[in-house]
Amino acid sequence: MHFGPDFGWLKRFMPRGLYGRAVLILLLPVFTLVLVVTVMFLQRHFEDVTRQMTASVALEAGFVTRSVDQSTDLASAVFAGTDIASNLGFEFAMPGPVVHESRVFYDVSGRIVADELRASLPGLTAVELKDLKQVRLGLEGPYGPYTLTFPRGRVSASNPHQLLVLLGFTAALMTVIAGIFLRNQLRPIRRLAQAAEDYGRGRLTPYRPGGAIEIRSAGAAFLDMRNRLERLAEQRGMMLSGISHDLRTPLTRLQLSLSMMSPDIEPDAEEIAAMRRDLDEMSRMINAFLAFARDAAQDDTKAEQTALLPFLRRIIEDAERGGHSIELLSNGVAEADAATFRPDTLRRAIENLIGNAGRYGDHTRVELSTTPRAVRISVEDDGPGIPEDRHEDALRPFSRLDPGRSRNRGEGAGLGLAIAADTARMLGGQLRLGRSEDLGGLKAEIAFPR
Repeated sequence: MHFGPDFGWLKRFMPRGLYGRAVLILLLPVFTLVLVVTVMFLQRHFEDVTRQMTASVALEAGFVTRSVDQSTDLASAVFAGTDIASNLGFEFAMPGPVVHESRVFYDVSGRIVADELRASLPGLTAVELKDLKQVRLGLEGPYGPYTLTFPRGRVSASNPHQLLVLLGFTAALMTVIAGIFLRNQLRPIRRLAQAAEDYGRGRLTPYRPGGAIEIRSAGAAFLDMRNRLERLAEQRGMMLSGISHDLRTPLTRLQLSLSMMSPDIEPDAEEIAAMRRDLDEMSRMINAFLAFARDAAQDDTKAEQTALLPFLRRIIEDAERGGHSIELLSNGVAEADAATFRPDTLRRAIENLIGNAGRYGDHTRVELSTTPRAVRISVEDDGPGIPEDRHEDALRPFSRLDPGRSRNRGEGAGLGLAIAADTARMLGGQLRLGRSEDLGGLKAEIAFPR
């Protein structure tokens, strides 16, 4: 049920674009202010000031009319009127030209002048205001009609329209300047919309965030989303390629084993055990692929404030029960030091790093360090390490380096470092690889903001 007036019809007259609506929001207050100032100026300046000036002139004109009316004859009336009028700045003529009531339509203050003069001068018969430079009064005295003429500037401000013109010109100029500035501010939004539209159509348009802070934030979020989608698409292709490549060898062995089996001869236990190992290897690979796909797609856990040392101790305790030898260093980190992150996501990343360190080395060291703005968690081992020129390859999903690095402890699917790198990116940080100075093996460090 709808209550109150329906203003839906206004939508038909509203601009549909953001630029048009922003200009409308800008113009409405500006022109409303101009209108209010104009009305107040007309009321205060044209009415009050004009009325005061006209009243002052009416007193002087009244002195002239009283002098004429009190004269004893026509000659003395002309002499008194001419003498006094010239001293007060009037032009006196008796009988003078015929004066007609007149006023131009745009003379706003003329009505006030005429009304004030009629109220102050009893003998006034007509007020002629057709000439904006002067005022001519027609008066009736005991010796006949006569006129008084004086400059218009004595009863109203000279050039009163200048303030209105200046105000209107300033408002128009500021509107144009604001419109240009607003257009420049809206350009980054249009660029962002164009980049998003092109990406929706399968085209990668170069885009760099710009504009105000909010627009830059939206642009950075768009780039992060686009890069993440591109990375997921690349990882999906690599996963399919890895599945087809890695499963080919155990499938071929199974096919050969099955082709060599005879229904008349019962297979021996060694052959059945070999086929089971192939099946276990295939199952392990598929589970690793699915786990990586699930971790890459799911990012719906909520970040929460978590104490760092208890969090790491639980991970290390679980790993030690699996047979790993792990040393924890946390110099300068207090028990209450905490950071905001997704615990499950970071736990998987650290467990993968610890698992890799335990697979390729005999001793593992986990070091925690903090700054007021960042957290660093490094995992080092005493294994063979990774050459510096292969660090980028090691971070790619499903990539395995020199098989000798495994030291016959089981070949993984090449996902541990990739998962840790993706986790660091989701936390707003990064995963850095290097060589451990103390242990000599690989050093993997996750750094992310607190």
